[in-house]
Amino acid sequence: MSFEGFPDEGLVFYEGLEADNSKTYWTSNKGAYEAHVRAPLQELLGEIAPEFGIPKVFRPYRDVRFSHDKTPYKTHQGAVIHPEGRAGAWYVQVSADGLRVSGGCWRLESDQVARYRRAVADDVQGPRLQAEVDRLAAADWAIEGDRLVRVPTGYSPDAPRLDLLKHKALHATRTWEPAEWLHSRTALEEVRTAWRDLTALNAWLDDNVGPTAKEPRRR
Repeated sequence: MSFEGFPDEGLVFYEGLEADNSKTYWTSNKGAYEAHVRAPLQELLGEIAPEFGIPKVFRPYRDVRFSHDKTPYKTHQGAVIHPEGRAGAWYVQVSADGLRVSGGCWRLESDQVARYRRAVADDVQGPRLQAEVDRLAAADWAIEGDRLVRVPTGYSPDAPRLDLLKHKALHATRTWEPAEWLHSRTALEEVRTAWRDLTALNAWLDDNVGPTAKEPRRR
């Protein structure tokens, strides 16, 4: 089936989940989640995958093992496309707050952080990233990612692009509040256009950071 928008019933489902994040609510309304949240998101991803890659739709359940917040369900539905062997990824999320799209990297291993910082300090690659980050910020993208408070070890306090050097992850995010177009195919075009706008950022990360060489952690 083709994507025809995110039904308002999906947003209403999440409004209810925010008010009553319980197994009772979830069980009673799981049909609404499947039909009005998960299904349309999968339809959107199915149409956009040929350009960006194979998507992963996240589970709706929270990992509460190490959290003080024991509410069992996420109040949003997200999905990511992270091509194998690359550092950059694309993300989309729907919730009662509307639609969110992001691109970049959310978590870097120590070897990736080291390569990232070397590239930021480089006289050619560093200015390339700075120019792209400045362009995205000017286009109303929020530039985010975990970062140090202090100067990274081995770098000078007056190093060029110090703000970028402090980052341990780097991604750009745009959010839209609920609107009528969210319930139509316009939502697909907004996601597609936004992800295309992040192509240069992800390309820089792929070229200069790449995948980690560390072994996957055992679970």
